[in-house]
Amino acid sequence: MIISASYKTDIPAFYADWFMNRLREGYCRVKNPYGGQLFDVSLAPENVDGFVFWTRNIRPLMDHLEAIRLTGPMVVQFTVTNYPRAIETSVIPAHKALEDMKTLADHLGSRAVVWRYDPVVVSDITPPHWHLVNFEALAGALEGVVDEVVMSFMHVYAKSKRNMDAAALKSGFHWTDPPFEEKQDLLSKLAVVAKKHGMKATLCAQPDLLTDDLVPAACIDAKRLVDVGGRLFSAKQKGNRPGCLCAESRDIGAYDTCPHGCAYCYATRHQEAAKENYRDHNPWHDMLG
Repeated sequence: MIISASYKTDIPAFYADWFMNRLREGYCRVKNPYGGQLFDVSLAPENVDGFVFWTRNIRPLMDHLEAIRLTGPMVVQFTVTNYPRAIETSVIPAHKALEDMKTLADHLGSRAVVWRYDPVVVSDITPPHWHLVNFEALAGALEGVVDEVVMSFMHVYAKSKRNMDAAALKSGFHWTDPPFEEKQDLLSKLAVVAKKHGMKATLCAQPDLLTDDLVPAACIDAKRLVDVGGRLFSAKQKGNRPGCLCAESRDIGAYDTCPHGCAYCYATRHQEAAKENYRDHNPWHDMLG
C-alpha cells in the first residue's frame, strides 16, 4: 500500500516525531473522520510500497530521510505559493521552502519532489497579474529542480469560505471566486510559464478547467514512486473526486490538526481548534488525532 502523509494535515512540519515513532513501531492507527471507526495501518517495510508526503515545511523531517527510505521510497508534494501573510499567516518564507526543495532534489533526485502551486486564490492582493509575476519567479527558481507543478483553483467549501471571509475582514482585503473563463485563462497562462521552465503543468481534480496545456494530476503517483525507488509494484487508480487520477493509498493524517492557519484550507474547519489539537498532541500516541 502507498502511504499518504498527509493531505489532511502537514505531518512533516508538525508531526515528524510522531511519524518517526510510528515508523519504528511499524504501524499507526487512523480514525475514519465520518464514521469514527478505527483502523490499523501497517508501516512495516514489507507492507509499504512508498510514501507521499504533503508539506509546506520539510525541515523537521529532513534528518530522517534515510531512515524513511529504508521502509520505502518517498515523494514529496511541496506547496510553495508565496502568498501575503493575510492569506497564509505562518508558513515558512518562500525562499526557505525553495532552498529545501533543492536540498531534497539533491538527496532524493528530482523525480522525488513535486511543486504544488495550489490553491490559486484570486483577491485584490493576489490578482491574476500578481499570480503571473509570482509564478514566474517561483518557476524560475525551481527550473531543473522539479519536473512537475500541480495547480488548482480554491474549492469554495462552506468552511473555506468562512475562514477566507474572516481573514479578509481582519486584514481588509477582498477575495473572489472567478468565473470559469477567467480561471481557465489564468491556469493556461501559468501552464505556459511552467513549460518554459521545463515543468509539466497538471491540474488537481478540476477536469472542467483543463486546457491543451494542462493534464490531470495524479498526486499519489505510483509510477513516480517506482521511478524514485526502482522497485516495481502495482497500484490501481482510485481517485476520491471527479478528475482525480491518484493511485490507491491510505492516508494517516487527521483533519483539524494543522496550525499553519492558511485561510483557504479545506482540511481545517476552525483554526483555533487546529491549534489546540496541535498543542494537545502526544507524539507517542499511536494515532495522530
